[in-house]
Amino acid sequence: MSADVKRHVAIDLGASSGRVALGTVRHGRLSVEVLHRFQNGGVPVQGGLYWDVLGLWREILHGLRLAAQHGHIDSVGVDSWAVDYALLDEHDLLMDGVHHYRDPRTDGVMQHCLNVLPRSAVYEATGIQFLPFNTAYQLVAHERQAPGILSRACQVLMVPDLLHFWLSGRRVSELTNASTTQLYDPRQDTWSAPVLHAFGLPAALFPDVVPAGTVLGPVTPAIAQETGLAGTVVIAPATHDTASAVAAVPARGSGWAYLSSGTWSLVGIETLSPVVTPQALRHNLTNEAGVNGTTRLLKNVMGLWIVQECRRAWGNPDFAQLYADAEKVPGTGPLIDPDDPRFLHAGLDMPERIQAFCAQTGQAVPTTPAELVRCVLDSLALRSAEVIRQLEEVTGRAITVLHVVGGGAQLRFLNQLLADVTGCTVIAGPVEATLIGNLLVQAEASGSIPPGSLRDVVLASEVLDTFEPRSAVSPQRLAFFAALGSTPVPS
Repeated sequence: MSADVKRHVAIDLGASSGRVALGTVRHGRLSVEVLHRFQNGGVPVQGGLYWDVLGLWREILHGLRLAAQHGHIDSVGVDSWAVDYALLDEHDLLMDGVHHYRDPRTDGVMQHCLNVLPRSAVYEATGIQFLPFNTAYQLVAHERQAPGILSRACQVLMVPDLLHFWLSGRRVSELTNASTTQLYDPRQDTWSAPVLHAFGLPAALFPDVVPAGTVLGPVTPAIAQETGLAGTVVIAPATHDTASAVAAVPARGSGWAYLSSGTWSLVGIETLSPVVTPQALRHNLTNEAGVNGTTRLLKNVMGLWIVQECRRAWGNPDFAQLYADAEKVPGTGPLIDPDDPRFLHAGLDMPERIQAFCAQTGQAVPTTPAELVRCVLDSLALRSAEVIRQLEEVTGRAITVLHVVGGGAQLRFLNQLLADVTGCTVIAGPVEATLIGNLLVQAEASGSIPPGSLRDVVLASEVLDTFEPRSAVSPQRLAFFAALGSTPVPS
């Protein structure tokens, strides 16, 4: 293989699965080969919910050994979901375990914290959406659950930062993930001392923050021996998986938004600086760091998680058939507020929770899997349209194109629904946006591609699909859906 060919490895960890992938850069194009796939998920322990981080590490090492068989690997980097963390002691050993963000230990904690420091002050300092599982509230919950644990800990590392430490021996916090914690001040470029103090969190726990694309150093000798990756450099990509996905959005010009569609739906735009205004606070928009100095102004919306939990309750029937059956159901049926707290936690009663919501809001109750899935998809599309209108209001931008990336980009029916309810041209792809963004940030940092060329490489490498609006949603249905999100529903 010629000297101008560079190989990079992306470790991508999602809520339900992980991948180790090889990216090869040749003549301005990127090819991606997934070398190893493995399962992920929560592990219940004594009423709590944890991630099996040691099991993930075992699978990562196996994937890296497979990568080494392809020849010299120039770099490796990790991305994952946000907000979850590990505590390390003075010997760099794990304390407790890595809690899952859906662990009910945070129930009620956010409101307690906001009684100490008002919502407006927290938002002014961090610009982050209020979600009950944000790292800030998890850490407070951790101290409540195990008094004194934070004073005994020496370091807090987000999940990908922990894995980078195990790979390279260097402890840092990569910016895109640090920015999701609701403890980081994006305008001061530092951890927020007022928020840390108000919530009783020791500032010494938090490591230096580095931007995406930072070279952390070579893999440790132990990792080189274990995997065969001698001479491979560890590069922190955009470690928050959404940030990696947005880096791979194949957009040109202005007037576009993105939807990273999967277990979560992340709907947003890219800005040059944080938008921390009363309007943004009113709409509970979040300002998370992106690559190359950008900000991702977005909202986290409950995504296909609701369908995934329904499917689990039904004995895991074929996804394709579920979506095909849902497409046959008329689009005039019941709707839910997908962000209602009842849909956050796992459980085989997810179909019953949807039915209860519909009954309590005076709607026809969906009974078949097809009706339930159609209800969820219609609701997700409408919530995405609502967020796009909020982004337009807050920024003054007109959004005419919606880029859908991630696993949901494969769902043609959902993409058409999105085009219809938003009135936007929907461009679907790439499906593997997170892997691609991870790999291209590494490639840019190591000189495999020119600076600022990430999206040019995506456009040169990927085949995209386009959906135009075909039919509009009635104003009455839009108004009814908007009311569902503003009216408390009895639990």
